[in-house]
Amino acid sequence: MYREVPSFGMRAYSLVFSKYGSKETFSQSELDWVVSEPMRKKIFATLLRAGWIEKVGRSAYRCVEANEIFSHLLDFRVYEVIKMAKKPYAFTGLSAVELWSDYSYVQRGRKRSPYFVKVLRKDLGYWKGFFNGNQIPNYVGKGSTIGEFIILVPVSSLKAVGKDGLRVDSFKETLRQARGNEMYSYAYSYMKRKYGGVS
Repeated sequence: MYREVPSFGMRAYSLVFSKYGSKETFSQSELDWVVSEPMRKKIFATLLRAGWIEKVGRSAYRCVEANEIFSHLLDFRVYEVIKMAKKPYAFTGLSAVELWSDYSYVQRGRKRSPYFVKVLRKDLGYWKGFFNGNQIPNYVGKGSTIGEFIILVPVSSLKAVGKDGLRVDSFKETLRQARGNEMYSYAYSYMKRKYGGVS
């Protein structure tokens, strides 16, 4: 799993990759006389955590191939990351339709991939910190960016059920939302056939 890095990490990666490629090894001393020791440690820790370099010996590192990194930066991670959360949540709206329809309706692509997640209003700080810590852009109510992002929907109380290892709005609530929008007619029909209708 690769993550984005700040500009200082990108510049350091560019420097060592242009000199060593992905085959030769290098050490942290490559940045001696360029940055201070604390900054050098920060750079290497950042690149290791983001998966851009790998440790191959006691003090030896190797760059991961740039094509590998950039072709996977927009991989879908939200469903796996959210399973590590310690607070309650529920996928809602289009995201609930996606889950309950077994992905017969998919709202996402690598270019733009929103997830709608209900969270308790009192936990909003936790969720912003959680997604920021996992480098997943997040917004309250509305927003957009390239790739995956979360739209947090703060609520005062929360009910959710389990589906495929995730927490999601109930089938009944999701079916009602799908029934009210012609765009989800295929997903609505699929859900009714698989799980039965709700009056």
